[in-house]
Amino acid sequence: MNTIHFYKKVTSSLLLTLTLFLAVTSCEEYLEEQPSTLIDSGYVYNTEEGLKSGVVSLYKFNRDRYDRSIEDFMGAVLLSSRSDLAFNRSGYTGLMGRYQRGVSPIDLGANFVSTLFWKHYYNMANKATDIINAAEVVKGVDEDTRNKIIAEAKFFRAQSYFFLYRMFNNIYVTTESVTVDNAFDLIQDKSSKEEIFALLNSDLDFAIEYLDWNVTFGRVSKGTAKHIKAKVAMWEGDWEEAKTQALSVIEDPNSPHSLVSSTADVFKGDRNHSEQLFVIQSQDNVLGGGDATMMNANYVTQYFQIPGIEANIEQGGRGFSRVLPNLYLLNLLAEDPNDTRDDDTYFRLKYYYTSGVNAGQEITIYEPITDLNNPSSTYTRYYQRLHPSCIKFAQEDDDPNSYLQRSNILVYRLAETYLIAAEAILRSGSGDPLPYINTIRTRANAAPLSSVTLQDILDENARELAFEGERWFTLKRMGADVLNFQMRNYAGDGEYFPNNFGGDRDPRVNWQDHFINFPIFQEDLDLLGPNYPQNDGY
Repeated sequence: MNTIHFYKKVTSSLLLTLTLFLAVTSCEEYLEEQPSTLIDSGYVYNTEEGLKSGVVSLYKFNRDRYDRSIEDFMGAVLLSSRSDLAFNRSGYTGLMGRYQRGVSPIDLGANFVSTLFWKHYYNMANKATDIINAAEVVKGVDEDTRNKIIAEAKFFRAQSYFFLYRMFNNIYVTTESVTVDNAFDLIQDKSSKEEIFALLNSDLDFAIEYLDWNVTFGRVSKGTAKHIKAKVAMWEGDWEEAKTQALSVIEDPNSPHSLVSSTADVFKGDRNHSEQLFVIQSQDNVLGGGDATMMNANYVTQYFQIPGIEANIEQGGRGFSRVLPNLYLLNLLAEDPNDTRDDDTYFRLKYYYTSGVNAGQEITIYEPITDLNNPSSTYTRYYQRLHPSCIKFAQEDDDPNSYLQRSNILVYRLAETYLIAAEAILRSGSGDPLPYINTIRTRANAAPLSSVTLQDILDENARELAFEGERWFTLKRMGADVLNFQMRNYAGDGEYFPNNFGGDRDPRVNWQDHFINFPIFQEDLDLLGPNYPQNDGY
């Protein structure tokens, strides 16, 4: 048995995958699909076009996490469900988000996490490493082309290891390709934090140097790499480096990035605008464009179940109420009555009849609990059918009658860069963070702040970036005390949803300090050396 096959694949395994998925493409044609059955290992690793095809394949593999249909496309929504901003209503995602599953190295949830994250990102890192090592020695490729190929592959390797570190902590990184000689070597120990960040920074520095600012839509750029480099620096506590990289993306005269003018425009259309730093595309004629997913459906309530209203894209499309904004988040959004982020741009708070005698009128037939001494008798239906929804992932050309959609996914955007800049400046004590956080608030029509604290930044992060997959990481980076406090005080809806309150469905009760790291699935751990460490608490 190959005792480390989750980490290392021999060349023939990578070749098989590439044969199935790669397209022969040039830099100019980028992601246009041109399938070929003539790809072999000599072509992939020993020719310029083959290496370019290998790079394109990384985009496809990157999207795989969103495309996997495991438990209602959990890979697309799991991290958002496990935050202080979410109410998890039902389904297996609900069990994961309430910390009823995925909390033991041997439970089914940990198996899902292994497939969607651990194996996924190790496969990505290994494929990127193979491309890097081949590109460094291939003959007949000019240096500029060689460096661009390596730069993109190094970006994806850094992103993969960074993701793994933030989730699992006890990880192993390598720059070696698998060979016949080392394919069965056991990995004996985790890499040190110093080793991990040395590789992340080396890969990202190379990517920053050789990637261009202006690239074909969907491709990673110098701005994408600088944004991730700023995030890495924040995890190291290198506030000056984080500030430098973030401000470069925001203010460098060569940077093509700027905030779009209103919150209504951020998630509009195909997301091909000045604020995007990386968008995963979903198009029929794009290699790696992906399959239909239920990402949007997870976030939208089942308003269409009410007679007199049909599912429509304006009100969020067709959803099934898995992961909803909780009262903590909704109250943050409501602090400024002029804030547009809960004004049918990021979140929809109200629903309206679309047919019959009540057409155009607001639906109010179910009510939440607002008075704990006089609770509503319809609050469960309210959460199922009238609860506010996140509508960031609805797209104008979606099919309103289907849970499955093929929408582009905005992964990284400049608004987060602004908040990184504000926090890095505040923590470094050099400069004024107010212009950066207030730029975000002003765009949302919220009143500017006159002073700023770390809590202000954390709150603004919630309003602006909720359900975009980074909140849990932000809490963890801010430290165990912050993460534990937020989860124990705000996750779920507490007393206002009595069905979950105080028992085994209450995330505030279920949260444990050691959940700061995900468990390494036992079957993965068994494939490592006998002394390889499981994360503490498991």
